[in-house]
Amino acid sequence: MLKRYFLGLALLIPGVLFCQVNTSGFNHLALSVKDIEASTVFYRDVLGLKPIEVPDDLKAIRSWFEFGGGQDLHLLAGRKDPVSNNDRNGAHFALSIQNADDVEAVLIEKKVAYHRQQRFDGAWQIYITDPDGYVIELNEPRH
Repeated sequence: MLKRYFLGLALLIPGVLFCQVNTSGFNHLALSVKDIEASTVFYRDVLGLKPIEVPDDLKAIRSWFEFGGGQDLHLLAGRKDPVSNNDRNGAHFALSIQNADDVEAVLIEKKVAYHRQQRFDGAWQIYITDPDGYVIELNEPRH
């Protein structure tokens, strides 16, 4: 009865939400990839993410990494179609970096294409794409 009462109130008062999901943080990002080995090399050797041990029965189809702060990246084998929204003004995810100059030097050394720009607040951003075409924004703290 009480549940029906609150549901009725929610319907009567537009914009009022009596029940919601309460999240406590970001856990992981899962990306479907075409070539698990190529993507593993990119995230480990270019971005320097720390690998997480994957159970033996999943090693051929999964690769996991730590972003930091208890947040992970899960690579899932099986992508068949190319990433279609691979524009830095569209869908992307962003990682924090300490120094854009240092990151730029690594990208040049590893021959990774990138775009660097300064944000309106003075922070530097570097955009790269992974082997599947996912756009990754690398953000330096504002000064």
